[in-house]
Amino acid sequence: MASGVGVNDECVTKFQELKLGHKNSYIIYKLSDDLTEVEVEKLGEPGADYASFVAALPKDDCRYAVYDFEYEQADGGGKRTKILFVLWSPDTAKIKSKMLYTSSKADLRKKLVGIGTEVQATDASEVDFETVLDKVTRGGTTA
Repeated sequence: MASGVGVNDECVTKFQELKLGHKNSYIIYKLSDDLTEVEVEKLGEPGADYASFVAALPKDDCRYAVYDFEYEQADGGGKRTKILFVLWSPDTAKIKSKMLYTSSKADLRKKLVGIGTEVQATDASEVDFETVLDKVTRGGTTA
């Protein structure tokens, strides 16, 4: 825990439910009010689309998020899904919040086994569907 922030067990439980049971389409995580742990803030209903996920990210504060990203393969190979991890750190967020979320990311990320792609976003263009689709289909992590 580089930042001294822990990860609430519910974060991992809900992630496993999304990954294995597709019980939710996304999870938004936030730091607790006392800044001691990461906790689940919101669960996206099964089948909620990508636009709903992006709309759930706060305009002026940081969050971690996981989305069960479904897309069509370019070669006509059918539908695929990848689990997308997002560090949402908008330019308009407070510096302290950005620092805490960035320094605590590794602790949460390590506990969420099975992430396909990771995105660090500072504005809406970086979580635009087409931008993320390009990253997901190429695979890997982007900042």
